Amino acid sequence: MQCPWIVRRLTFVTTLAATILVSLSASGADASPTAFTDILQPTLEQSCVKCHGKNDKVKGKVNLLELKSAADLTKNPELIRKLIEALDLKEMPPEDEPALPAEKRTQLVATLKDLLHAAIATQTSSPRSPIRRMNRFQYNNAVQDLFNLKVEVFALPERMLREHGNYFNPVSGKMPDSLKAGSRPLGKSQLIDKRRLAGVAPFPQDLRAEHGFDNRADHLSLSPLLLESLLQLSDSIVESEDFNSRNCGIWKEFFDPPAKAEEIEPVVRRRLQAFLTRAFRRPVEKPLLDRYTAHVLGRIRSGESFTQSMKAAAAAALASPRFLYLYDLAGASNRAEQVDDFELASRLSFFLWGSIPDQPLLDAAAEGKLSNPKSLATQVDRMLNDHRMKRFCDSFPSQWLQLERIIASVPDPELHPNFYFAKFRASMHMMLEPLLLFETILVEDRSILELIDSDFSYRSDLLSEWYKKGGGGKTTPTAIPFQRVPVTDRRQGGVITTAAVMTMTSNPTRTQPITRGAWIASVIFNDPPEPPPADVPPLTEDEDSAEVKNMTLRERLDAHRTRPDCAGCHAKIDPFGFALENYGPTGIWRDKYENGRDVDMSGSLFRTHKFTNIVEFKDAILAEKERFARAFAGHLLAFALGRELSASDSPALDQIVSKTAAESFRLRAMLKQIVLSEPFRHKSNPVPPSDKQPKHAQ
Repeated sequence: MQCPWIVRRLTFVTTLAATILVSLSASGADASPTAFTDILQPTLEQSCVKCHGKNDKVKGKVNLLELKSAADLTKNPELIRKLIEALDLKEMPPEDEPALPAEKRTQLVATLKDLLHAAIATQTSSPRSPIRRMNRFQYNNAVQDLFNLKVEVFALPERMLREHGNYFNPVSGKMPDSLKAGSRPLGKSQLIDKRRLAGVAPFPQDLRAEHGFDNRADHLSLSPLLLESLLQLSDSIVESEDFNSRNCGIWKEFFDPPAKAEEIEPVVRRRLQAFLTRAFRRPVEKPLLDRYTAHVLGRIRSGESFTQSMKAAAAAALASPRFLYLYDLAGASNRAEQVDDFELASRLSFFLWGSIPDQPLLDAAAEGKLSNPKSLATQVDRMLNDHRMKRFCDSFPSQWLQLERIIASVPDPELHPNFYFAKFRASMHMMLEPLLLFETILVEDRSILELIDSDFSYRSDLLSEWYKKGGGGKTTPTAIPFQRVPVTDRRQGGVITTAAVMTMTSNPTRTQPITRGAWIASVIFNDPPEPPPADVPPLTEDEDSAEVKNMTLRERLDAHRTRPDCAGCHAKIDPFGFALENYGPTGIWRDKYENGRDVDMSGSLFRTHKFTNIVEFKDAILAEKERFARAFAGHLLAFALGRELSASDSPALDQIVSKTAAESFRLRAMLKQIVLSEPFRHKSNPVPPSDKQPKHAQ
């Protein structure tokens, strides 16, 4: 029952393209060959080619001597983006080379940005937002919404923060002072707490992409084995004993036989048309509707009941690529064009709700209203106040913060006995703190800067005692009571210094400044470091050595990273990691190491903001609030588009940050600007040459 054109589209998934067109700005018009020869080229030759081209020395696979003109540079927008970042973050020139004057650096960055805008405006290819299937989380939500189920479809252990008592109410604009929540490590007691369809088993979990999310198109393949699993899954859903009139909200309007004696065909057609339009996220074409209708009528004529026949049609719809895949229709040219209203409705609902559009969103699309930015913004406001935003909070923040890593954290029981209590671990309380903070910032429409430094948090009794003395407090194996508490000590507050982050970035016996630094670079500044060389030996853990016993961790790492090919990355990430060194392996504050040596966490951020304590480090990040906001917007945009970002997205990110800054960096304002951005509202899906053939040949 699959439509031929969608089958063809599946065969050329890897050839779909997306071009993001950005109009050349007024400043971009000045990006002339003169700017290259007068400003860029002299500086590159003076400060950069020593490591990037001279004497065949090419670090980072970047040979700047190959650039002879502005045209050479605009051919490679990604290189321009990397040059901008290296200069703007003051990573280049390296510390052992003469620094660029501040005025010169600013001039270089501005010139490169002009060139980047010019390059993007003229390029003929751009990043792809390819067709992709739903991940497991989205599939569960979509099926639940399609049938208006009062139960879960199947268990989702990846949902880390489990709501108890419906505390999440975004329309209220206020999170409660007291609430109850559960967490994934609590195991079966959490998975069976929610009612779900009996006999329905989920397909395998989709793993998060490295430095990305679990909705990335290039990670969501559909193997023959998974396809077979999805076919069986669709049947098991509609045949579950719990799939009945009590739990299925559309039962009466879709599955119940018509009460009046009337011709069956119009009833079946009318019901299928509404159902398939919702399932496939756009009006169903007549030939496809005819096939589904004929299938149902054929089963009824063969003696099958009306309800069972409609179940068969519903199962077929769940197995259709039109349901399973998120896709845009083919475009008219190779250039970017605005997505149609139904495509925009689907993008919007899967971004904010992780599911299919609801009826008001489909109605707005049918009326052509979503193409209007004001109407689109109105829909965003409506959706942000819906309880289904809990799904966004169940998916984005835990992946952004990489919190799945805490599941595998096992501090040494002898060194940290209080971490373990009964058969549970303190980590199940720790992981909920940053997630509850994120939910509060969303519900109360607070600034994203509070993710760095907040004056409140949510703590259980155990977690409150943990921060005070490393253990104690009451606990429960199911619904954990949390209280909203003021944070007056700025060593706490925000997500960076939570016990969850500190624990998951440590090994069983000690902190790992490099791991913590890489986490800060990846999560907070969206600038993940390159993987270390394969032949780098691990840091010795020989704690019995007298020499090692008397060293601080900074001294041990200084001796460890003497390799020239390691120095560049370490200079970038080590200050981030050592800034958190006052927090022990389980997040408890310390001023001294076990050997009595003082903890030295001093450093500088981007070679500009010196700090000697964690409060000064937070202040340094807040001084770079636009940089953090741009990084956070990049995470959101990548999550919204289901792909890795590229240089072509840079102008859009600049605009998102600029408009969000005018609204005090509030989270809801940023989410709205993501939706209103050019990449989100545009596509470039040219018809492949193999598909450009006469209709009679198709």
